[in-house]
Amino acid sequence: MKKQWLVLAAIIVLAIVALFQTSPANREELPKKGYRAPQFALPALDGQTYSLRKLDGKPVVLNFWASWCGPCRIEAPELVRLYEKYRGKIEIYAINVTASDSVEGARAFADEYGFSFPVLLDDKGEVSQKYGIQPIPTTFFVGGDGVIVDQVIGLVDPQSMEAKFKKLLP
Repeated sequence: MKKQWLVLAAIIVLAIVALFQTSPANREELPKKGYRAPQFALPALDGQTYSLRKLDGKPVVLNFWASWCGPCRIEAPELVRLYEKYRGKIEIYAINVTASDSVEGARAFADEYGFSFPVLLDDKGEVSQKYGIQPIPTTFFVGGDGVIVDQVIGLVDPQSMEAKFKKLLP
């Protein structure tokens, strides 16, 4: 009888350890679907500093872009529309790849398209490098638990973009 209890206790302990190790909070940070989004803090056009930690469990869309990028111009109105539709439920961080752009270009682009979401400035390219950004736009969809749900390299059509937004909702 004692042996059965010991076996049962060992199974329970192993199950708890396995559950703990696979929880989103313990996953490795990698810019890939199924992994925790790499942490960062960046200044924005509004003078504030933004980070993933400040989101308090809110899903976020990380859109890497530049003012000279043609596909970014095509995608921008859809991001604005979706931000208005999902405001309060999903955040958007528009991360300007300022290392290959300019603050003036980012500001003019954001004004032209009416960005009301934070426009972050990656002036040293560190966050872009951390996320492995090469072609732009590149967009990451991060759940409220900090795990990357999806990623798109290049232009996203409006229907696909909205479907990916909906996947972030609880």
